Amino acid sequence: MTPHLSADPFLMVVTTVGSAELARQMARSLVEQQLVACAQISAIESFYPWEGRVQHDTEWRILFKTQRHLYAQVQSAIQALHSYDLPAIHAVAVEAIEPAYGDWVQSHCKPAVLSV
Repeated sequence: MTPHLSADPFLMVVTTVGSAELARQMARSLVEQQLVACAQISAIESFYPWEGRVQHDTEWRILFKTQRHLYAQVQSAIQALHSYDLPAIHAVAVEAIEPAYGDWVQSHCKPAVLSV
């Protein structure tokens, strides 16, 4: 099958949080709001400089699957729920996607609002 290439590309938006509970709350909230079609949570170890020291923490990475037109809303929703002073929120464009899966993601995200 030919990969789905779209004028409104799909995005994978990633953030990290400090607890599994917050990760689950954030994942559920964004799926319920139809800002993302799917959220995947994984435990990770992070090393980063903060307040003059190298920190080493267990964190939970959340990978959100969504569409480009929703990025600003996804970012705002993550920020509203986040507990960090400086949350990492970034998006990676999906260049190609299996067509049936792309249709599924699209059908579970809010549609783009067309300007008149």
